Amino acid sequence: MDLVVAIGLQLIYGIANLALISLGLAIIFGMMRVINLAHGEFLMLGGYTVVVATNAGINIWVAMLILAPLVVGIIGVIVERLLIRWLYGRMVDTLLATWGLSLLLIGIVTSIFGASTATTISPPLGVIRIGEYSVSGYELFLIVVTALLLVAVYATLRLTKLGLLARGTMQNAQMASALGVSTSHIYMITFGLGAAVTGLAGGLLAPVTGVLPTIGATYIAKAFITVISGGAAILAGTAAGSVLLGGINVIFSFLAGPTIGEVALLVAAIILLRLMPRGITGRYFRKSL
Repeated sequence: MDLVVAIGLQLIYGIANLALISLGLAIIFGMMRVINLAHGEFLMLGGYTVVVATNAGINIWVAMLILAPLVVGIIGVIVERLLIRWLYGRMVDTLLATWGLSLLLIGIVTSIFGASTATTISPPLGVIRIGEYSVSGYELFLIVVTALLLVAVYATLRLTKLGLLARGTMQNAQMASALGVSTSHIYMITFGLGAAVTGLAGGLLAPVTGVLPTIGATYIAKAFITVISGGAAILAGTAAGSVLLGGINVIFSFLAGPTIGEVALLVAAIILLRLMPRGITGRYFRKSL
């Protein structure tokens, strides 16, 4: 029984991990149709924010939960104002521009921190015993935070005036503008919100994965696969894609090792998109957020 509980918690953690790294991308790509290839680098910047802050003596919880989303959210707003705002409706151009941005960010961070050694932070909260087995208390914390983050994003988009204006602007920007909405500001805030969520994810994952300038490459493929497999619905699609692909990844990793787990995730995504080209929410949960 203890083994079943421990494996179940690892399964839930794998799903939560995938949802956490994908949620910021789901906001930017799902709502704004911007292909942000710098998503992995936003995660990396969140991780380095935590590293720099903790080395400067700032409490790790403040660094992860406040500074990481704040710093990356501000960077996201700057990127949107200087680069993305000129490229809306031109998906290929945004792809190329954000690819160049990702290379620029990698180069800047590498020149500052170096590229050879991963910077690590000790995970807080220690270990929780489950009979003869043990699980990381910090991984359980990440599960709870991911669930709360999904609820917070849902509440923001569904229950607040900002969420109403954002959803209306993304659906019909011309009509929103005719009704007096500053669509330019809505785009800026939405992109900044997506970047802040991504920075929070990067900061929270830093104690688990360590941080390298090129660590974004390990995130970006999984995040895009999850968001695209999930379909048009931002939160329902991200959650559904994370449950399916994250579950497959963890199960195959447990049975045959992490490499086979990654392969199984990719194969499952290919089969899913072959059967459901519009993603999971293209067939189910069509009117979900």
